[in-house]
Amino acid sequence: MSGVFITNHVLAGALIGDALPPVPAVAVGFVSHLVMDNLPHYGGGGAPLHLPTARKDGLLGLLAIAGCTFAATPERRLPVLAGILGACLPDTDKLGEHFVGRSPWPPAFDRFHKRIQREQLNRFPIEVGAALTMSVLVVRLLPR
Repeated sequence: MSGVFITNHVLAGALIGDALPPVPAVAVGFVSHLVMDNLPHYGGGGAPLHLPTARKDGLLGLLAIAGCTFAATPERRLPVLAGILGACLPDTDKLGEHFVGRSPWPPAFDRFHKRIQREQLNRFPIEVGAALTMSVLVVRLLPR
């Protein structure tokens, strides 16, 4: 497994989108992804994507997108979705590599994205703690 769980990127993107207009939310969401990947987190240290874990995380990520969209007030839905989009974009490399055999990003970006990862298998509790913390914030902030 490689990278911060997409669910955590979704939740961070939703919080960013709740605070910004749509276009800045995409940009700040994108940057947040790179910052989060550079923090110590769970992962296999560059090991190939573990599909059973990725499938579960993908499903949780989709549920988080649905939940954040539902929780956001109507006027904040577009910015929330924009933040989520930006926060998830860098990981489209994994989708591209799995489904079509190549990343949609330039090789230099892919090398950078892989180089900034600070992963270890013993950091799973960090991922869960981050997800729980951001979930509480989403529940408290988005519906206001």
